[in-house]
Amino acid sequence: MKISIIGAGNVGGLTAMRIAQEDLGNLVVIDIVPGLAKGKAFDLDDSQTLLNRNYSVTGTDDMSAIKDSQIIVITAGLARKPGMAREDLLNYNAQLLKGICEKIKILSANATVIIVTNPLDIMTYYAVKTLGFKTNKVFGMGVSLDGLRFANLISQELNIPPIQILPCVIGSHGETMLPLPRFTLVNHKPLTEVLKREKIDELVKRTVERGKEIVCLLGSGSAYFAPSVAIAQIVKAVVKDEKTILGVSAYLNGEYGIKDICIGVTCVLGKAGIEKIMELDLDPEEKEKFLRSAESIRELTKLLNI
Repeated sequence: MKISIIGAGNVGGLTAMRIAQEDLGNLVVIDIVPGLAKGKAFDLDDSQTLLNRNYSVTGTDDMSAIKDSQIIVITAGLARKPGMAREDLLNYNAQLLKGICEKIKILSANATVIIVTNPLDIMTYYAVKTLGFKTNKVFGMGVSLDGLRFANLISQELNIPPIQILPCVIGSHGETMLPLPRFTLVNHKPLTEVLKREKIDELVKRTVERGKEIVCLLGSGSAYFAPSVAIAQIVKAVVKDEKTILGVSAYLNGEYGIKDICIGVTCVLGKAGIEKIMELDLDPEEKEKFLRSAESIRELTKLLNI
């Protein structure tokens, strides 16, 4: 299995490490900055002895190295800065993604492509349209990360391990995301049966603002530890055909009554990529918020030159 990661910054580098540790395949890490990807590949190579692994990792600035990849993860792009909304990245990262997708079409036409570049849902849509691949083979990390954040905040509130929490978040990977307390399970019980509404509302608000909070605290750049975990989980689900249920940014063609948009939804992931989009039975309030989130994505998507 050949797995290529385009972008060797904090997210791309840590993603490479986690994929190598899971022994998921032969890795290629690519970055346009001369020496960056190769240096990180050397560093990762030197870790093998104590990790008790025998993986292959190549670093380069040559995009032709993605040839015949089965999985391609795109983390390349301008990172968000304090005070910058994900949407502010639209024009710059769209042009960057266009060039990458054109190379993928030529060199790895059968790859499953996972988008991490922000603004994520819009960039995922742009990749779907630019690549022209089957839509189950192109999707974004998105709300899988937001689910991790929701679970962590709940665990802190309840003073229990996060592993006891199964979070559910849909919608945009941004300020209109929709954490779903009714579908979030704490030891197999809905969160709505465990916490009062006021506390749940507070946790939902903190989840929505978590990415912005991290960006402000870092001062330069954005989160990378948790995003790399979310990406590696997605890659593992595809490589090992796990049929894992995860939230990803998927292209909708009638699901939830929505067409021609990429947005975070709950999916079954396996060797074919997205093997099923699971439509949750949303109540009227949840459905209204989800449609509002979709509309916010659609308005920005209209700005793309497709």
